[in-house]
Parts: sequence; C-alpha cells; structure tokens
Amino acid sequence: MKESKTKIKGSKSTKAFNVICYTVVSIAAMVCLLPFIILVSGSFSSEQAIRFEGYGLLPKEFTTAAYELIFKVPQTVIKAYGISIFITAVGTIFGLILIAMTAYVISRKDFKYRNVFSFFFYFTTLFNGGMVCTYIFYIQYLHLKDSLWALILPGMFNVFYLLIMRTFVSAIPTALIESAKIDGAGEFRTFFSVILPLLKSGMATIGMFLALGYWNDWYNAMLYINSEDKYPLQYMLYSLLQKAQALANIAGQASIPVADLPSNSLKMAMAVVATGPIILVYPFVQKYFVKGITIGSVKG
Repeated sequence: MKESKTKIKGSKSTKAFNVICYTVVSIAAMVCLLPFIILVSGSFSSEQAIRFEGYGLLPKEFTTAAYELIFKVPQTVIKAYGISIFITAVGTIFGLILIAMTAYVISRKDFKYRNVFSFFFYFTTLFNGGMVCTYIFYIQYLHLKDSLWALILPGMFNVFYLLIMRTFVSAIPTALIESAKIDGAGEFRTFFSVILPLLKSGMATIGMFLALGYWNDWYNAMLYINSEDKYPLQYMLYSLLQKAQALANIAGQASIPVADLPSNSLKMAMAVVATGPIILVYPFVQKYFVKGITIGSVKG
C-alpha cells in the first residue's frame, strides 16, 4: 500500500511538473511569436493607419502596397533571391569543410604545432587589421571588386565556430583514428570517411550559424559590389528602403502626400520577405541544432 501511494504521489507530482513546464514554455513561445505576428500585420497595414493608430495583431486598413513596391520589378527580387541562395549555399559548404578540417587538425594531439596554430587563431579574436586594411587586401591584392567571391570569402571562416567545432571533434575517441590508420587509411580518408560522418550535429549547428550570417549580410555588398544585378536580397531591400526614404524626404516639395508613401509598412514587408526562407529551413536542422548547442553539458 505504501509503495502504491508513493507511486500515485509521484505520478501526480510529475503531472503537475509537466503542466507547469508546458505552461511556461507555451507562454515563452507566444512571447517570441507575437513580435513576428505584429511584423506580418504591419506589413499589410496602410502607412496612414500605422502613423495614427500604431501596430496591432491584425492589419489596419488592409493593403498590399508595401509588397507591390518590393515586387514592382519581380525579376530583380528573384535574381536577388538567387544570388543570396548561391552565396549562402556555397559559403556554408566551403566554410563547413574548412572549419571542420581545421578543427580536426588542431585537435590532434600528435600534431606538433597545434598549440602554435591555435594561438594564431585565438590572436585574431583579440586584434585584427581593421576595415581599411581588409578592404585594401580584398580590392588591390585579391581583385575581388564587384565579385560575388567578395561576399563569400569574408564569412567563410570564424574562429568562434572553429572552437565550437573543435569541441565536437575532441569528443570523438582517438581509437577510431588509430584503427583507421591501421586499416591503411590516410589523413583525408580518415577525415572524410570516419570523422566527418560523426560530426552531423556539429556541422548542422555551425552550418546554421554560417547560413544565417551569409543570408543576413548586406554590409559586404555595400563595400564591394557596384553592379545592381549582383546585389544579394538583403542589400537590394536596403537599397530600396534608402530610395523610399529619400523620396519621402523630398515629398514635401512635391504634390505627393507623405502619408501615402509606404515607409514603416515597407520595413515590415522587407523583414517578412528576408526572413521567410530561413524560417522554412530551420525546422529541418532543429534536431541537430539542439543537440549541437548542448554539447559538453553532460559528462561521462
């Protein structure tokens, strides 16, 4: 009887704990979701309604003027999407391979100079050449002005991601590497056939970080890209917003009412257009991403 009562009490406490957890998580999810709902609602609200009534959960004076302005020339938006997808895909793939191989090398205890190279990598997190030197290096020495590679190379390698990846590689038993060598595998064969398949969670985590960095980047395009047909999506939207703001500044000298020009709603619509693809991709890598960010939380 005592054992059954203990089990019942334990069951009730577990249920109560689950209810509290689900409630807290649901509230937190709603708090995170509400800003995006307001964002979408604002993108479909008229500029005049936003100015006088503010933002809300439902669109006020429903209109698609902001989206019509963005997609006024659909070929431009589609091409910008294609460039962003190309930059994100190529940069993420090459970045993952480069970071994973570097992490594998500096995590090997039999590599004589691993501490020296690790110090050089860490040193760059404290000191760097600055924007001017970086710009001169890319323009005068690498000749990447108005080239898509100028958008890919700067974000391909990140020391912080390297340190995270090294944690994943260090968790792999050394016996696997030794057994691969006994079987006659070289360094590249060992890395691609033995190490890389065991780094799925780490690759997904770092890949998500890299992809977000490439997708949201507009600053490098502003520095290195001159041709409008090579603008990525973020910089194309940024350029469109700058033009809309410039038009609003001179609207007082023309017969166009300022309230009719989509400014705030345009910002909301741009955010929706830019974040849509990332929201669709994230669920596919979520299980690896969650596993990756909890690496090292359990010992043994």
